[in-house]
Parts: sequence; C-alpha cells; structure tokens
Amino acid sequence: MRPPLPPGARAAEGHDGRVRAARLIKMVLLLQARPSMTGAELARELEVSERTVTRDAAALSEAGVPVYADRGRAGGYRLIGGYRTRLTGLGRAEAEALFLSGVPSALREMGLGDAASAARLKVSAALLPELRDASYSVAQRFHLDAPGWWQEPQTPELLPPLADAVWDDRRITVRYRRRDTEVARELEPYGLVLKAGVWYLAARAEGDFRVYRVDRFVSVEPGEDRFERAGEFELPSFWEERAAQFARSILRERTVLRLTPEGARQLPYVTDRTAAEEAVRGAGEPDGQGRITVTLAVESQEVAFGQLLALGPEAEVLEPPELRERFAEAARRAARLYG
Repeated sequence: MRPPLPPGARAAEGHDGRVRAARLIKMVLLLQARPSMTGAELARELEVSERTVTRDAAALSEAGVPVYADRGRAGGYRLIGGYRTRLTGLGRAEAEALFLSGVPSALREMGLGDAASAARLKVSAALLPELRDASYSVAQRFHLDAPGWWQEPQTPELLPPLADAVWDDRRITVRYRRRDTEVARELEPYGLVLKAGVWYLAARAEGDFRVYRVDRFVSVEPGEDRFERAGEFELPSFWEERAAQFARSILRERTVLRLTPEGARQLPYVTDRTAAEEAVRGAGEPDGQGRITVTLAVESQEVAFGQLLALGPEAEVLEPPELRERFAEAARRAARLYG
C-alpha cells in the first residue's frame, strides 16, 4: 500500500493532477476543433514536449476517448467517431459574456490558466458554428488590465497554494509578516481579491473574517481537514464593505479649504474621491467671488500638502494654520523662482 503523503506533498500532487487533467481536456478540445494536429503542433499549444503529447494521447485512449494516431511523415492525431457535444441554449450575447468574464493574468497567477483555457476551448467547441467566433469577437473589443499604472505587476510566490486551499475549503497554517515581526495563524481561506495589482486573502481566523495581503505570507501549510463555509458569506459584498471601512479609517485629519469652481471640480481627482465629493456637497453658498469653503477629510497634513499642491491657485488652505503656512512658504519659493 502506498504510504500517506505529508500535507504539502498531497497539495502539490493535487495541483499537478489538476494541471494534467486540464491539459488532457485541452488536448481533446483542440482535436475536436480541428480535423488533425501533428505532435509538434499539440506540444506547442499545450506547452509540453512531444513525448508528453504521446503519453497523454495514450492515456486518453485508455480512458475511452477515441484519439487516433496516424503514423508517418504526414501523420498526427485526430478524433474519430464524431466525438463532440454542443451547447445549443446559448445566444450570441450570452456566449460573448462568457468569454468576457475573468482576468486572464489573474488566472495564470493563481495557477488556473490551463483550466481557464480548457474551459474556453470547451465552450468554443460546444457552441453552434455561427457562435464560435464569440471568443475572437470579444477579445478584439475588451481587455481587462488589473494592475495599476506605474507599478510592475508581481506574482506572490505563495499565491498558487493559497488558491488551492480556497478551492478545496481546506484549513491552512500560515506565517504572516506584520510590520517587523512574523505571526503564526490558523486560517479558513474564503476567497482571493485582486485590487490594483495587489492580491488579498479574505479568511476567517478565530471566528472573525479578516483581510491579509498575500505578498506578506511567509509560509502556507495545508491542514488535514476542510472547513464548512458560512452560508451568509459573499465575497463581493464583504470586500466592498471592508474596502470602504479601510478608506474611512485612514482619513483621520481635517483641513478647511476655499475653492474656486475649477478647484471644486478638480478636487476629486487629486484626493480621495468620496471624501472630496462629501466635502463639496457639504459646502455653504459661494462667496462674492464664486468660491466655496469646504472641510475635507485627509490622511495627514503631509499627504494633504502633496495632494492639494496640484490644485495651485484654485485652492486656498484656511486650516490648520501649520498647513496654511507651509503652502504660503511654497508660494513664496515659487514666486522667487519665477520672478
């Protein structure tokens, strides 16, 4: 009898098994979509060696999938016996929506690129002939680019095992970097969120739901048992609520501004949009010069200085006095510089 595998090895074996299963499905669907393919063509599409293609074809044959190998110089692989199915209930709008869903780069980072590719091939092969251009049609019109500007997207090393644990509802033991220390936690991983190029894990720890940055995990070990998901948990609404709480929590200070109409229009583009819109809505009547006075929530005076400096003469800082003096000094320096 085969000895039991340690948790880490079992997770790796499970991941490898899913990757191979996705590759086999992709191979079948490639052959379903084309009359015949050479070993070299399949190897290129599947990103494996021709030897692996030969082994996979044999495995499919043993499993009852009618893969036939034509020998010789012009040979290749093909399906026999009309091996195909169709999804006849989908209309064009529905088919195009299917190919629009998801972010390809995010799926690759989680180790799900092969599965997603196989799924798209499966849908393409099963659609009616008049709908099979849906994937191309959508790809030429829409592209989802998750990372923010001016930052190099990086894939956290421990993202794939975290994604496996999320899929399996498996408890994990982790070490997490918090400031200058590392802490150990036992987590129930509920979901992953990609926000502006940064990955976050929503997990339950000691009965409470929390959010962790994936790039701060130092180690992830899958446990022996699975957890039962809370029926009321919905990842999109949970994330929306936590994101709003975080945005509010960092706006701890207040500054009073006098804004021109153009300053009021530009304010949401240089500082927190929600805070700026609330400040403008709460303003009184314009003065004789058309300017309004607003109270704006900001993260700190340092951050406010950098943000509001972009408004130039369209904004006058009234309070706090320290920030007003800093802007006055910046104006004096600019006047000396430009004469």
